[in-house]
Amino acid sequence: MVKMPPEVKETLEKQKPVPMATASKSATPNVVFIGLCKILDDETIMIADNFFYKTASNLAENPKVSLLCYSSESKKSFQIKGSVTVHKEGPQHQQMADWVHSINPKLPAKAAVIVKVEEIYNAMWGPSAGKKVV
Repeated sequence: MVKMPPEVKETLEKQKPVPMATASKSATPNVVFIGLCKILDDETIMIADNFFYKTASNLAENPKVSLLCYSSESKKSFQIKGSVTVHKEGPQHQQMADWVHSINPKLPAKAAVIVKVEEIYNAMWGPSAGKKVV
């Protein structure tokens, strides 16, 4: 795991919604907007699964994700890649459900998708585009 630098965390926290890419075992890509994404610590992100369909299927087959964040203020953009565990019960699911229901009690809060950050890349255009940040 790698630690997200402060500028990455700040950029991710301001991004709403957050594009998240997954892929099936056969490498068919899928991208969705995530409305509920929360940084738990320097190495961990929590995503609420309220309405995943293809995304949930992909994560079951291939537990890897890529998130993209951009700040128009700082003119910085980052691609965050990580491995996922999905929790449909237990403490992490309860933490996610409490958070989701504090925002909207009508949401289903089906699963907590926990992302362990493994790589971060510069996603802004220019000479550093595509270079690994950490």
